Amino acid sequence: MLDKRPENMLRINDNALAKQFIDEQVKEIREQVKDKKVLLALSGGVDSSVVAALLIKAIGKQLVCVHVNHGLMRKGESEQVIEVFGKQLDANLIYIDATDRFLSLLEGVCEPEKKRKIIGGEFIKVFDEEARKLEGISFLAQGTIYPDILESDGVKAHHNVGGLPEDMKFELVEPIRLLYKDEVRVVGKALGLPAEMVDRQPFPGPGLGVRCLGAITRDRLHALREADAILREEFDINNLSSKVWQYFIAVPDMKSVGVRNGKRYEGWPAIIRAVNTVDAMTATIEEIPYPVLHKITDRITKEVEGINRVLLDLTPKPIGTIEWE
Repeated sequence: MLDKRPENMLRINDNALAKQFIDEQVKEIREQVKDKKVLLALSGGVDSSVVAALLIKAIGKQLVCVHVNHGLMRKGESEQVIEVFGKQLDANLIYIDATDRFLSLLEGVCEPEKKRKIIGGEFIKVFDEEARKLEGISFLAQGTIYPDILESDGVKAHHNVGGLPEDMKFELVEPIRLLYKDEVRVVGKALGLPAEMVDRQPFPGPGLGVRCLGAITRDRLHALREADAILREEFDINNLSSKVWQYFIAVPDMKSVGVRNGKRYEGWPAIIRAVNTVDAMTATIEEIPYPVLHKITDRITKEVEGINRVLLDLTPKPIGTIEWE
């Protein structure tokens, strides 16, 4: 398996080149897998979604997709995975709603790194439990892309980064390992995946767990999810989603007094973060027109129970990181 991109490999930037790549990968996948089964952790992110669609095209029901909903997804994301892969593409999809399991473990945990470790560790346990229930799995598919290989000096391409225990040995299937992110998106569109999935902005592994700041509570998590959905909807309406690399809401564990229906009302603030970057090492702030900010503020404070203020984070990276936690 190549772990270095050939110098003469064309950048995939149009539908014709994407279809050529798809045909080549379908052939390679069939030759590698033959009649065996392949397991894939399908997050719903760009990379895993494109890998899933490629494998479905190549081997159909021999692919087993496992989607774990840890309860920290954005609004509608798990539902979209079920709709696109379970219904439209008729994938062999196993859906696990582990919301209660994750949120119980996270109860009262304030420290960001501890939250990350709990979420990551429990995800591996859930995926491991499901993998052990399956029979005849010989391969593990992964959404490794070329920057992953470059950043890890080739190490990631040869290791089971799915985090499964050492006693579960799988050969890897990594069909997009030589592609850059922009190429993955072009291939995804050529495979017929919806634009909102292919153009999905980067989303941290712990999901909303690192945007519901401090100890996560179900009511604040729900408020965060609803406010974030309004932000994304308004960015789409105002053609900002294609201009901003990453945009989201963070909700801290603090309240301030406000007024609703003529009465004092304590609520959380929703903090808007919208940044542009090339490499995620540095980031600049995207200027959002004030009429758009006013509309977002009006909708969030009126439509989302528990939020009574909307703030705008104007901090570039450095000095602030892109995520709050």
